[in-house]
Amino acid sequence: MIAPVERRTVQQRVYDELRRLLIEGQFEAGEPLRIQTVAARLETSTMPVRDALGRLVSERALEALPNRSVRVPLATRERLDDVAAARSLVEGEAIRLAVPRLSDEEIAFLREITEAYDATMASGGDHGHRAAYNHAFHFGIYRACGSTVLLPIIESLWLQSGPFIRASANIYDGGDGLSATHHHWHILAALEKADADGAVEALRRDIGRAFDLLRERLPAATDLNEEADA
Repeated sequence: MIAPVERRTVQQRVYDELRRLLIEGQFEAGEPLRIQTVAARLETSTMPVRDALGRLVSERALEALPNRSVRVPLATRERLDDVAAARSLVEGEAIRLAVPRLSDEEIAFLREITEAYDATMASGGDHGHRAAYNHAFHFGIYRACGSTVLLPIIESLWLQSGPFIRASANIYDGGDGLSATHHHWHILAALEKADADGAVEALRRDIGRAFDLLRERLPAATDLNEEADA
């Protein structure tokens, strides 16, 4: 009985780590995920990796190919629009529910995260650190919403949008002159005033900006992986 328990523990650990990497945008759209390569990266055997990849395919976070390999899904303009609309709708409701529940201490922590995010951007920190701060900020709010139903839905949407966020991070401080945390500061200001409508609006602008930047770079029927190489 001990060995199966240990095996399940390893499988769950691998699955959780791949979920984290996808949510934080550590993989690019269209990137192939080879079992042996992932196993080496996570310092584990191929079996738990194969199982984790299969679960993520069933959750639509990854895409199975005819040759039995797996990749991060490509992104068309239609897919961008669909995910952006879903995130705006679901996360908007989560932040509305969270506003009256967030404590002063939790809001102060969100401010610390945003300040650290700014410092990382100013020092040219890598995408992994920026993505971690972005995730910590958003989910620091969503976990306060009080809904055990909304959170898994949001996590699923972040699984699907992680590669888009990675692509947008590469162009975030571009033409519009706004920093990556611009809307985060507006969200914070609304949270401090317990302004639910203002928080929802700032959040939707934050989500919309990331996807708008990609739409500008992504012609119809073109995928993000090709665009990133252009």
